[in-house]
Amino acid sequence: MFSLYIVSLLISFVSVILVIVLSKKYGYFVDPADTGKPQSFHRENTPRAGGIAILFALFPFMHLPFGSVLFLSTLLAFGSGIFEDFHRSLSPKIRLLMQLTASLSAVLLTGAVVTYLGLGIRMPYWLGMLFSLFAITGMMNAVNIIDGFNGLAAGVVLLILSSFAVVSSYQHNNEILSVVLVTMGALSGFTLLNFPKGKIFLGDGGAYMLGFLVAVIGIFLASKYETVSPWYVLALFVYPVWEVIFSIFRKLRMGRSPLKPDAYHLHMLIYRHITKSNPKTSLLIVSALIPFVTISTLFANKSNSNIAITLLFILCYTLLYRKLYRREFPSA
Repeated sequence: MFSLYIVSLLISFVSVILVIVLSKKYGYFVDPADTGKPQSFHRENTPRAGGIAILFALFPFMHLPFGSVLFLSTLLAFGSGIFEDFHRSLSPKIRLLMQLTASLSAVLLTGAVVTYLGLGIRMPYWLGMLFSLFAITGMMNAVNIIDGFNGLAAGVVLLILSSFAVVSSYQHNNEILSVVLVTMGALSGFTLLNFPKGKIFLGDGGAYMLGFLVAVIGIFLASKYETVSPWYVLALFVYPVWEVIFSIFRKLRMGRSPLKPDAYHLHMLIYRHITKSNPKTSLLIVSALIPFVTISTLFANKSNSNIAITLLFILCYTLLYRKLYRREFPSA
């Protein structure tokens, strides 16, 4: 089974090199260094089509019943962002519609619907479907939000997938384990050239696709096995999810649109006030997440434990953010 990981990694690595060469030769998918965007921290023109290479490396999905069903929905998720990587923006409404379509197709084709929330709380199926659609679409955008530094989004997603590998193995679900290993291999091949030098970026297509995949896998595990708490899945996702929620409230409080990017996400403050290094910022954040992910994985069947882990992370995040924000704005 580990051979799936190796095959996917090799396909990804070769595909990434081809994408880099072709992007530089023909000028496709290149993210200029002088865009002036607040979320831009690179100093060289860099291809942002890593998602294409990852998508190619997911072709081993076609040999897996669950993976082949999931692949079509994955294409739709990828398509919601690839136009942005072409520098041909979709309207927010069309992008959201594509993301919801991808989410709905995954829910219908895989049966990934959460109806049991743990702690004895159950939802009717229709409400569980709406909840699952919202969760998948939200996670797609959450991973895109944290895709700011070399290896950050990739490192976070690899941590999540590693936990899913352990839990699916514990549940003796070799099919889900195979899907997880293929996804890990595809992402690992990309990461070799994304971290630490940033030779290529995920792009919106890649970020949306990865958020989609981990959301569907997590919801499927929580819906199929009552011994896998949905709070375990939330605890794994808490960093990107809380980044989105916190950013929305922060921007609204400042009188800004939540849809417009700015330079005050936590990873940006850590970069300016602690590490002053792109790859070191990613390494610091991913390393800090390891204890939370490890504990969540060990207590994947315990809702109370994962609620506590989630709340502890939110507390740590908020305190650190306030401290760094006051360094930037001492009068705040």
